[in-house]
Amino acid sequence: MTHGQAVAAMIVVTLMWSMAGIVTRRLQGAGSFEATFWRSAFNAVALTCLLARLRGGAALASTLRRGGTALWLSGVCWAVMFTAFMVAITMTTVAHVLVTMATAPLLTAVLARAALGHRLPRRTFVAALVAGIGIAWMYVHEVGGATPRQLAGMAVATGVPVAAAINWTVIQKSGRTGGDLLPAVLIGAVLSCAVTAWPSRSLSATGHDLALLALLGVFQLAIPCLLAVAAARVLSAPEAALLALLEVIFGVMWTWLAAAEVPPQHVLVGATLVIGALAANEALALRRR
Repeated sequence: MTHGQAVAAMIVVTLMWSMAGIVTRRLQGAGSFEATFWRSAFNAVALTCLLARLRGGAALASTLRRGGTALWLSGVCWAVMFTAFMVAITMTTVAHVLVTMATAPLLTAVLARAALGHRLPRRTFVAALVAGIGIAWMYVHEVGGATPRQLAGMAVATGVPVAAAINWTVIQKSGRTGGDLLPAVLIGAVLSCAVTAWPSRSLSATGHDLALLALLGVFQLAIPCLLAVAAARVLSAPEAALLALLEVIFGVMWTWLAAAEVPPQHVLVGATLVIGALAANEALALRRR
């Protein structure tokens, strides 16, 4: 990918990721762990088919056997992200979860600096700072009115940005050495299934639920996650994390339009800061090139 193609890919990725909230609100009987289990199971099946076609069955098996620490660390990160997100979104509002996830760029910038010696361009540092202000503005107001269950959901959701920050950094470092981390998404899906299999043993999901969770497994996880890994090999870790913030904006927008979860004014103000920071960062990058 060129840099422009990677940016475009991340925008498509965030659009696909952002459907999770609105689709989850349509579930009828599946609880948090069962929804996570089925979504990850459908994700694993789709990824096995896609990766076998992209890599070939023998090459995929070889990569999984000899992938090394980076592959498995990335896989664990994907598993945490898959599991924590779905559990959290059934405990609290979509806005609570997405605002919590939006701390990822700041965590990624710090981690990339420490682990990779990554020196941020001034434009990206300023963009991360402005986006951080917007996120803090939303977060302070959201926490103030949350119930205990919603606060617990937000606590679970913190696993997503922490795992994402580690994952973006691992992917970028692996990209420098030519490592193949696409199969890490499959590892994450399988681990997520394994962790949630026992808590979801009641199997209360309806046929309607299974159809929606299959949709999420294929089009909200498998395809966009593979695209994200490919794009993250071209983008810097902080830039990829910044672009991933668009999921917050799209996710709030979908639930606003289709599920009547109307975002309060402070969410709109914070979202405006985040979008402005992203747009300015990419415009300056394009002008430099």
